[in-house]
Amino acid sequence: MKEIQTVWPVGVKKTKPRACVLSVLEHAESPLSAMDIYSRIEKDTSTVWLSTIYRILELFVEKGVVVKTTVMNNEMAIYELNHYQHKHYAVCVSCRKIVAMNNCPMEKFVPKLADNGFHVLGHKVEMYGYCKECDPNP
Repeated sequence: MKEIQTVWPVGVKKTKPRACVLSVLEHAESPLSAMDIYSRIEKDTSTVWLSTIYRILELFVEKGVVVKTTVMNNEMAIYELNHYQHKHYAVCVSCRKIVAMNNCPMEKFVPKLADNGFHVLGHKVEMYGYCKECDPNP
């Protein structure tokens, strides 16, 4: 596993399992499930229980280091480092590949709400379809 480049979270004791989880997330190209993280750590011969990974992820979410989300109404959460950037994703319905969108389709959208005093804090937009490898109609 490569050395961690991310600044270590304040108030979090540095342990080998926590460093492994942070390193996996740092080098991930897209959000990962706890099982994905477990598999990547296991490949590098480190022994960490899956339950430990879940506890580490929840700690990192609580400290604001990691963002937790779900896609396609899936109960399995995915995690990524918190880069303090607003993100949306497209998900392949065949292989479940997750692709980050480069823009927010809601940037200029002004919702018409029945309650004019409603203050919107955020939103979640999700696209789904086929990635280029799975597309049955290329």
